[in-house]
Amino acid sequence: MQIEELLNEGLKREYKIVVEASELDAKLDAVLDEFRATAKIKGFRPGKAPISLLKRMHGDRAKGQVLNEAMQESSAKLFEEKEIRPALRPEVDMGDYEDGKNLEYTLKVEVLPEISVDAFKAPALERWVAEIADADVDAFVERIAGQQKTFKKAAKTVKSTDGDAVLIDFVGSVDGVEFEGGKGEDYQLELGSGSFIPGFEEQLVGVKAGDEKVVKVTFPAEYHSEELKGKDAEFKVTVKEVRRPADAKIDDELAKSLGFDSLDALKESVKGQLENDNKSLTRAHMKRGLLDALAEEYDFDVPPGMVDLEYRQIWEQIKRDAVQSGDAKPEDFEGQDEPADKDEAEEFRSIAERRVRLGLLLSELGVKNNVQVTQEEVNRRIIEEARRFPGQEAQVFEFYQKNEEARAQLRAPIFEEKVVDFVLEMSKLTDKTVSREELEAAVRAIDEEDANPTKSKKAPAKKKAATKKPAAKKTPAKKAPAKTADAEKAPAKKAAAKKPAAKKAPAKKAPAKKSDK
Repeated sequence: MQIEELLNEGLKREYKIVVEASELDAKLDAVLDEFRATAKIKGFRPGKAPISLLKRMHGDRAKGQVLNEAMQESSAKLFEEKEIRPALRPEVDMGDYEDGKNLEYTLKVEVLPEISVDAFKAPALERWVAEIADADVDAFVERIAGQQKTFKKAAKTVKSTDGDAVLIDFVGSVDGVEFEGGKGEDYQLELGSGSFIPGFEEQLVGVKAGDEKVVKVTFPAEYHSEELKGKDAEFKVTVKEVRRPADAKIDDELAKSLGFDSLDALKESVKGQLENDNKSLTRAHMKRGLLDALAEEYDFDVPPGMVDLEYRQIWEQIKRDAVQSGDAKPEDFEGQDEPADKDEAEEFRSIAERRVRLGLLLSELGVKNNVQVTQEEVNRRIIEEARRFPGQEAQVFEFYQKNEEARAQLRAPIFEEKVVDFVLEMSKLTDKTVSREELEAAVRAIDEEDANPTKSKKAPAKKKAATKKPAAKKTPAKKAPAKTADAEKAPAKKAAAKKPAAKKAPAKKAPAKKSDK
């Protein structure tokens, strides 16, 4: 094998590799010999067919296998000899190969940067601590009671108002013909809930028990039923009762309805939940502080291909969020591979570069300090994923069992969180007591910054160059270590004025009710 370096610029490398024809011929004979041992060819006993016949019958298949194996073996040898750690899958160009000739191909690859963390010192951080006050517990219990709202039958002369519920029978029709699923009986509809298609609930404000009303609506253009989308419809509605809301009383009976022995037991449980929530909020705040400190301290070249990949993922997420929120339609992004606004594009690319750099740094810290992710931890995450798809758990397990890359994607965030915990344990922490509201507001601000990255006007701080040292010789990885997936949250779309999304109805029982997403 011959190797010629064509490019060595930054983290980019390009090589010309030549594998001699004699080596290819030897490999081809070995492959055909394996075919001969198992091939069933009429007129020949197993293992006795001549190589010349096998070449005519299986030559193309065998040559493809030989060339593929030759490139894999020679590139692996190249990585070992040159001590290359590929950041992404190499780009290979074989050109036009001629039978009987040497195999010549070029290999382009981006390498991982050398990051020295031997002298790493965890940054000093401020830890915001919020104590749980009785008022916090009481407010939470009040919210729980509000969610237990019930409706009580009102007098027959009472007219409905927004916020009331009406007990109704209804029959829907389009052009005078009833449609499937358009009929309901004894259905309690809360007015103002937005659970039925636009215009339906509003027309039932002001009705009283015994009223009959024809509700005229138009199904949304994006309604799930092809037969109904965009169609005008009429619903003959009979009002059986008007019901007024009655908030649940905060007492032992409320607690018992929720599975607790008493109101005190409910409050104790709420306090424990709030304490756990506060711990999560405190950690989220500290993690952002840690990432900001690391981003400010470390500066090193990152593979352009990894940045491009992260940049595209950010943009795809932004587009998905815009479509899901109703702020845009898929066709609005046709042919748009990146933001039209150059400043916005530069901002997203800067975010992508920061994420890649932080991911590589955390990965290096984890490897250097022997942070491990156990199979049990990965299995727990797979179980969590499987629970998201009721009835398809077996298929989910099988998918992850057979897909190494998918398992790596589950492993990455687990690894990152363990590295973050490891660094936080080394950090000098200064506690600052704050209210729960202050802590929530701080974390909410972090989330909003992630969701609207272009709103951040803060100039990037000047970074110190990362100390680098010659890497110790080691067998190169065949692929880049999995980039930590949760170094920062993927930003949602740029903030925009939102328009109300049209509400959809489920197909069964109450067709006018919107479907949950």
